[in-house]
Amino acid sequence: MAGGKILAIFVGKPRTYPIARSKDRVWTTSIFKELVSGPVWLSDRNLAGDQQADLSVHGSPDQAVNIYSADHYPYWQNELNNPNFGYGAFGENFVVEGFTEDTVCIGDTYEVGEAMVQVSQPRGPCWKIAERWGIKTLTAKVARSGFTGWYVRVLQPGHVEAGNIMKLLKRPYPEYTITEANRN
Repeated sequence: MAGGKILAIFVGKPRTYPIARSKDRVWTTSIFKELVSGPVWLSDRNLAGDQQADLSVHGSPDQAVNIYSADHYPYWQNELNNPNFGYGAFGENFVVEGFTEDTVCIGDTYEVGEAMVQVSQPRGPCWKIAERWGIKTLTAKVARSGFTGWYVRVLQPGHVEAGNIMKLLKRPYPEYTITEANRN
């Protein structure tokens, strides 16, 4: 069965920043993540060193890891006229190659390192993407592009690291890709 590869892993903890268009308002976010090298523990909630800022919309067991396809970065570099717009720009945890929203399906189960994960849902891009980059329309552009990324739940905790192959073990819903889920 098909699979792909983790190119990079990012983690971050909540930090508070001033809102760019306001003198007296702040926002708290974990969207600014740092690259991890070597093995990192993946629990049923998140990666070691990663924490969600707003648990009302992030951080459920169905959102343990946010995954984004490396295939989309050339598009964004061109679209935003920013050749330095690189991995981790969307606050994702895994940057992967060999997968896109067109090829990943809800319910797909993957073995990765010592862990096992299952695709749970598309990522619904939020306003924090636009705020991070100071591009008012960026969240809407991400939603329109369909290059949203997706979340996985953890079926078996374990160590993972960049370079791990994500081996597809099971695909119960081949007709229900992330692209299709984004349309609904």
